[in-house]
Amino acid sequence: MTQADLHTKAAKAQLSSGNKIDEDDLFAARKASNLSLIQYLYFSLYPQEEFERNFDRLWKKLDNLMASRPAELKSQDVSRILEGRWFQSQHLVGMQLYVDRFAKNIKGLQKRLPYLEDLGVNFLHVMPLTTRPKGPSDGGYAVNNYTKVDPSLGSNKDLDTLTKNLRERKMLLMLDFVVNHTSDEFEWAKKAKKGKKKYQAYYYTYPNREIPDQFEASLPEIFPETSPGNFTFDKDMNRWVMTVFNSYQWDLNYRNPDVFEEMLTQLVQLVNLGVDVVRFDALAFLWKKLGTISQNLPEAHQLISLFRLCLQTVAPGVILLAEAIVAPRDILTYFGKGPLEGNECELAYNATLMALLWNSIATTKTQVLYRNLTELPHKPLSTSWINYIRCHDDIGLGFDDKYIYEAGWDAQLHRKFLREYFSGDFPGSPSKGGIFMYNPKTADGRIVGNTASLVGLEKAREEKNDPLKKQALDKIVMLHGIMLSYGGIPMLYAGDELALLNDYSYLKEPDKKDDNRWMNRPFQPWEVVDSFEKKDSDARYIHSTLKKMIGIRKKEPCLADPIPRTFIDLDNPHLLGYWRTLPDSDASLIVLANFSPQRQTIRLKHLFESGYPKAAEVVDLISEKKISLKKGWITIKPFQLFWLKRI
Repeated sequence: MTQADLHTKAAKAQLSSGNKIDEDDLFAARKASNLSLIQYLYFSLYPQEEFERNFDRLWKKLDNLMASRPAELKSQDVSRILEGRWFQSQHLVGMQLYVDRFAKNIKGLQKRLPYLEDLGVNFLHVMPLTTRPKGPSDGGYAVNNYTKVDPSLGSNKDLDTLTKNLRERKMLLMLDFVVNHTSDEFEWAKKAKKGKKKYQAYYYTYPNREIPDQFEASLPEIFPETSPGNFTFDKDMNRWVMTVFNSYQWDLNYRNPDVFEEMLTQLVQLVNLGVDVVRFDALAFLWKKLGTISQNLPEAHQLISLFRLCLQTVAPGVILLAEAIVAPRDILTYFGKGPLEGNECELAYNATLMALLWNSIATTKTQVLYRNLTELPHKPLSTSWINYIRCHDDIGLGFDDKYIYEAGWDAQLHRKFLREYFSGDFPGSPSKGGIFMYNPKTADGRIVGNTASLVGLEKAREEKNDPLKKQALDKIVMLHGIMLSYGGIPMLYAGDELALLNDYSYLKEPDKKDDNRWMNRPFQPWEVVDSFEKKDSDARYIHSTLKKMIGIRKKEPCLADPIPRTFIDLDNPHLLGYWRTLPDSDASLIVLANFSPQRQTIRLKHLFESGYPKAAEVVDLISEKKISLKKGWITIKPFQLFWLKRI
C-alpha cells in the first residue's frame, strides 16, 4: 500500500465516522504518516550527524508551505484524496502543446479550449511558460524563473484566469518543473557569477579542470553537436560550471541540502498556480557521482521520492510525471521500487512503447515489440503510463539490444537502418524526418519529425501518390488507436490530430536553425480547422477519426488503468494483438493491428488460446462493421486497426 493509499483510507475513515472533513487534521495526519519515509530519505542523502538542523528546518517549512496553499486548491486536494487514484480513469485524454505555436499566447489558448473539448481532450500539457533567455533557450527549458510567466506569452493574471477556467471545465493542467538545472540568468546563477560562495555551492562549480576532467571520463554527451562536453567556463565567476545539457543551463547541486529545500519551495509555488500534474524534467540526471554516467543513480530516486512525499504532504491532489527517457527497465524504476514502490512518481512516459511502435513501422515486424513488452516487469498498480506517439522532442532508440539480436539483426546496424529509414535516406523509405545529435564517437543518434511526415504523408503529397497517402493516413490512425487503448493516459501531440507535416521554417531563425527538433514543433493552422465544413481533407479525416476513437475510449471502462492487458501470440510477425477485460464483467475490447503493407489473415484459435472467451460475432467499434467469427479466421487490411467488441 502506498502512502497515497493510506491518506485516502484516513480521509474516508474520518468521513464515515460522521465527522466533517477537516483539512488541517488531514494535513497533520499526512505529515505524521510520511514522517518516517521523509526522514529516512533525507538522512540517506544528507547524513544525520551533519544535517539534523537542516531537517528540522525542512519539517517546519512544510507547515508554512501548507499555509500558502490556496483554499480552492486545498478543497480540490481533499476531493482527490477521497477519490484515490483519480488519474487512472479512461476518461482522461491529453494533448501536449506550445502556447505560442498553438494559439499565440495564454489568452489565445483560453479561446481554443472549446476546440480541445470538442476533440475530447481534457488534460493539457502546456510547454514552458516562464521567463527564459532571449535567443536559444532549449525550447523554454532554460529557466530564468519558475513561476513568472514570460511576457511574450501573457501574464500571471492570464494564467490564473486560464487555470480557473480549466477547473470549471474539469480539464487538467500539466506544467514542467525543470528540476535538474536553471539558466545562467536565474537569480542564483547571477549571484554565483558575482562571487557569492553560497550560490556557487548551489551548482557544480570548480576553480580548474581537475574535477571536471574526472567527471568527463565517464559522462556521456547529451548534445554533442551543439554543446560538446559537460562543463562550461564562466568568465564572470572564473570557474568551471557543470552544464550537462547546454552551456547556458547550469546543473543544480543537490548534494547541498539547501538546494533541495529551495527547489521544494519553488515546486509548491508552481503548483499553487493551479497545476494538477507536474512534469519533472530531466530527473534521471539529478545526482552526480564521479566514475558514473550520473544517470539513474539510487540517490536520484531517493531525491525524487523525497520531493514526492513532501509535495504529497502539502498538496496531495497534485501528482508527478517522470520525464525519464531511458532504457526500458530503468523507466520502471521511476515508479519506485522496494520500500519506495508506488511512492516515487505516479506517472511515467511510456517511451519504450513509443520507440517500439516506430521500430515496427520501419520494419513492418512486431517481434521486437512483443518481446520487449511481454518481458518487461509490471509497473505498480497504483501508477499509470503516459502513452504517446510523438512529442516536442526526438525519438530515442533505447530498447533492449538482446531482443534485436533475437530477431536476427545486429543492434548497431539496426539503429543505423532506423536512422536512415526515418530520415528518408534508406532506399524505398516513404519517411521524411531528420537525425538529431548524431555522435560519431558512439554511433548514436536520434530521430526527429512529425508523425505524418515520418509515416510517409509528406512524400506522398510531393509525389501525388494516392496509395502511399492512404497508407500514411492508415498508419496515423493505427498508431493512435494503439496509444488510446494500451493502458494509461494517451497524450496527443498538437498538430498530429490534423496530420501536420514537418515545419522547416525554423531554418530561417538564427536561434533555432541548429536544433532540428523544431521541425516537429509546428504552428497550429487554424485556417485548416476553419475550413473543415467546406471541404474534405486529410486533416479533417484524421481529426474526425481520432475524435471518434477518443469518444469510444471514454465509454469503455475496460480501457481504464490498471485493467489487465493480455497479449495475443498471433503467429504472424506483422501483427500486434491484445485484449483488455474488466474483471467480473462482460466489458472487453480486442485490439488488432497490421504493420504490413499486405493484407494478413488472423486465425482465431490464437485469440481463444490466449484466454479470450469464444464468440460468434464481434463489431469493430471504429468502422462500426460486424464481423463473423464462425469461419475461424478474419482478414485485416494493410495498416488496419481493429477495436473488436463482442455482440
